[in-house]
Amino acid sequence: MKHPMKILEPTTSEIRIASAAAILYLLNILLLPFIAFVLLLVLYQRQRHNVSTLVQCHLIQAMRASICAGLMLILVSIGILLFGNLHEVSTWIIFILYVLCVHSVFILFGVFALTKALSGKLYFYPLIGKSTTHGAHDGS
Repeated sequence: MKHPMKILEPTTSEIRIASAAAILYLLNILLLPFIAFVLLLVLYQRQRHNVSTLVQCHLIQAMRASICAGLMLILVSIGILLFGNLHEVSTWIIFILYVLCVHSVFILFGVFALTKALSGKLYFYPLIGKSTTHGAHDGS
């Protein structure tokens, strides 16, 4: 009688670390921009050799998304303000709409990542995340 391959469920510790990465990402873009990013870097440094695919996935995704969100929000916002006329209402409308829309999308993806982490599943951010699979199956 042949036994089917058993898929290992993530441990509570792995779920806790993956969730911490997602929470730090959300804190980084919502409440504590620089502080939460530094804490995410510390968590990444401490867990970078963790063999768990779940932990690695969520750590790398949170790092990438934090850097991408920061660059997009800061650089494009600066570009809008530099190339727009600061005395025109349209420049400010474009700036506010851009920041609100892009920021909201990053928050939404962070919430998706947190719910996946809490359920012990992988999550890959759209457009920036697929190259970090390390041969793992997509859990999203």
